[in-house]
Amino acid sequence: MTRHLIGALLATAALSGPALAQTEVQWWHAMGGELGAKLEQIAASFNETQADYKIVPVYKGSYPETLTAAIAAFRAKEQPAIVQVFEVGTGTMMAAKGAVYPVYKLMADQGKSFDTSEYLGPVVGYYSDPEGNVLSLPFNSSTPIMYYNKDVFAKAGLDPEIAPKTWAEVEAFSQKIVDSGAAKCGFTSGWISWVQLENLSAIHDAAYGTRENGFAGLDTEFTFNGDVQVKHWDNLKKWADAGLFQYGGPVGGNDAPPKFYTQECAIYMNSSASRAGVINNAKDFQVGFAPLPYYDDMIAEPKNSIIGGATLWVLNGRKDAEYKGVAAFFDYLSSAEVQADWHQATGYLPITNATYDLGMTQGYYAANPGSDVAIQQITRGTPSVNSKGLRFGNLTQVRDVIDSEFEALLGGQKTAKAALDSAVTRGNAILRDFEAANK
Repeated sequence: MTRHLIGALLATAALSGPALAQTEVQWWHAMGGELGAKLEQIAASFNETQADYKIVPVYKGSYPETLTAAIAAFRAKEQPAIVQVFEVGTGTMMAAKGAVYPVYKLMADQGKSFDTSEYLGPVVGYYSDPEGNVLSLPFNSSTPIMYYNKDVFAKAGLDPEIAPKTWAEVEAFSQKIVDSGAAKCGFTSGWISWVQLENLSAIHDAAYGTRENGFAGLDTEFTFNGDVQVKHWDNLKKWADAGLFQYGGPVGGNDAPPKFYTQECAIYMNSSASRAGVINNAKDFQVGFAPLPYYDDMIAEPKNSIIGGATLWVLNGRKDAEYKGVAAFFDYLSSAEVQADWHQATGYLPITNATYDLGMTQGYYAANPGSDVAIQQITRGTPSVNSKGLRFGNLTQVRDVIDSEFEALLGGQKTAKAALDSAVTRGNAILRDFEAANK
């Protein structure tokens, strides 16, 4: 009896084994905290929809750390199938010859529909090659916006429903806020390089670099030391000295959010993806949402802002079965329902028109005032060569240079013109190193 039972169990196991086998697909990402939990929820939801593939999310640290880890893993032939890379790593990924399996080719090879016309133009254009082929899958795209404290505005005698539209108004509002004692400072900002230089340039249709901001080739040079950039950095220094502006620190500006949450500063400029965090931390005041300001004496109609965030790149060197799983997952990930859930939970942009339309049908934007500010800002007008985005190699290193020069400006060691000239010179040296390494 026992012998027969064991034999039956072995036979059952032999028959059921292949049916239960799943192809695991590793997905390296850079999202911790609440965003990481939401990302893992998406992977788990996909895994529950079918039995053939299992997406395995692996947190690898910050964006730069994740990119570095992926490059090292590829060289050791231990790379994942999917890696999340931030937008400034696009140039580096494109130059990594033989490492990337372009998404447009992957989806075609696996017989999956991938209509790029369904995606928001400013998003998909950033990650396309010169022929318009999309190289990585847009996932978490964002753009910087303005958050403001409605309660502080009211205390200062300002209309809490009206945000400053221009930089002249930001200065006037900030002065009134500080003079009234409603808050200690007018505004702060995360990501000086991204918000107060890269997006400043795009909104004012000012070139950040030659060769279409790097889209047209590696032999590009930075030009972000022009009139509007110098004017703005001059003003930031002046406003900092007057107590109207407080610096949020280098890189992402991690000191900026607490200044807003504690109501020390009335206005906060940072990623639209900060929306969930801002709402969760604004315990004692009402938050307003508005587009970034512009200089109306420099441009009559501001251009679109540019994106931040990251996309999902597929790496070569994995098994065919894994790529089938990747394509199935990307198909799932691109659905309006999944994207709407991600967009509404995090504040990242809806990357497809269908996602935005679904949100409208659901009444999400009507029920959540300001949740469409980022969408309106990034899609306004027609992108120019100066506002379609940036594509420079080793841009992360250049951002570090910009932060150091901005701190020299605030410290009084350099003028705005000298700081930006130095950042351009140092940045161009980094570009030449990148060009030489990728010829």
